[in-house]
Amino acid sequence: MELIQMGKAAKEAAFHLATASTAQKNKALAIIADELEANADVILAANAQDIEKGREAGLGEALLDRLLLNEERLKGIANDVRNVINLNDPVGSELDSKVLENGMSLSRRRVPLGVVGVIYEARPNVTIDIAALCLKTGNASILRGGKETFFSNMELVKVIQSALEKAELPAASVQYIEKPDRELVSQLLKLDDYVDMIIPRGGAGLHKMCKENSTIPVIIGGFGISHIFVDESADLEKSVDVVENSKVQRPSACNSLDTLLVHEAVAAEFLPMLAERLNERVAFVAEPKAKALLGNAKELRDAKEGDFDTEWLAYTLGVKVVADVEEAIEHMHVHNASHSDAIMTNSLQNSERFINSVGSAAVYVNASTRFTDGAQFGLGAEVAVSTQKLHARGPMGLEELTSYKWVGKANYLPRA
Repeated sequence: MELIQMGKAAKEAAFHLATASTAQKNKALAIIADELEANADVILAANAQDIEKGREAGLGEALLDRLLLNEERLKGIANDVRNVINLNDPVGSELDSKVLENGMSLSRRRVPLGVVGVIYEARPNVTIDIAALCLKTGNASILRGGKETFFSNMELVKVIQSALEKAELPAASVQYIEKPDRELVSQLLKLDDYVDMIIPRGGAGLHKMCKENSTIPVIIGGFGISHIFVDESADLEKSVDVVENSKVQRPSACNSLDTLLVHEAVAAEFLPMLAERLNERVAFVAEPKAKALLGNAKELRDAKEGDFDTEWLAYTLGVKVVADVEEAIEHMHVHNASHSDAIMTNSLQNSERFINSVGSAAVYVNASTRFTDGAQFGLGAEVAVSTQKLHARGPMGLEELTSYKWVGKANYLPRA
């Protein structure tokens, strides 16, 4: 009954948000950004509780990094909200229009989705990202974060709901499921009378559970093995820089590098360079050809079954030597290349072959996989990174949180 009441309140809030002016929505966002900074001490104290409990529960350093907030990160989150204010409001804009032979003017107009349910794990910044993007697009949201960020999320939601009230918008525009009971997640997935879309943000298990149990449309994303292929024509020194950035800048992120594929013509030169650069920081998991060339690596083991299907989210890198771009592409097809993948090459032919053949949501030529991010793409924040092929792909910003309606205008026109 509690979730049904939340659903009813969210649907009512969505009705009001759908007709809220851009100025009113931006006012709420500005207050959220200011209040995040004004309440930094309280929010960071709550986050410290989450970090302490995470350490007691034996969470790894990569996962602890994902849930950590500090002054710099909190300020960055507030600035991301301000960036959303500066973005164009897509609601009410027309996708296209035409005049039919019968004189009717017909157009498609962007409208909010309605109520968005988001289930996510240990990243408290997601709470603000989702709230900001949903508010800007006139969507109400029901959030369910992981138990690892419980205290942080409680304080963040207080800030959001207080800002909504100050902007004279319904506090129920953003609601949070406080109880960690997994049964409530199952109930949320069946709340199709009130919720219009489910967006899971987390590992493959969460996405599978949502896809199999939801009676509401689900956006699948966030999970996928990220690859870089170093072609024989690549600038090897610059490629080392990109591989290093893709792997170690933030290994806990979903767009960090999982598997490195190296052309056999350059592997003997490239892999020792890479091992020297990443020693002390990265553990290598390699197939036999690659392992033989990584002999100077301090942490090195044989790849076993399943390793090339593992999203590491840590300082671990799978490495394989391949014969050519075709073998690299085939490996990626077999091992779930659906998120962010890149080729290092100076060959236009190979770059186009790679772009056209790889089925990833984001494909790069001579650039880090870490760019798959709403802010980096100029979308402001993001609500998720979709790896499915319907409705939205890649970082989901404002437009991806809207649908459209057909609008026909005529002069009292009957159908012949």
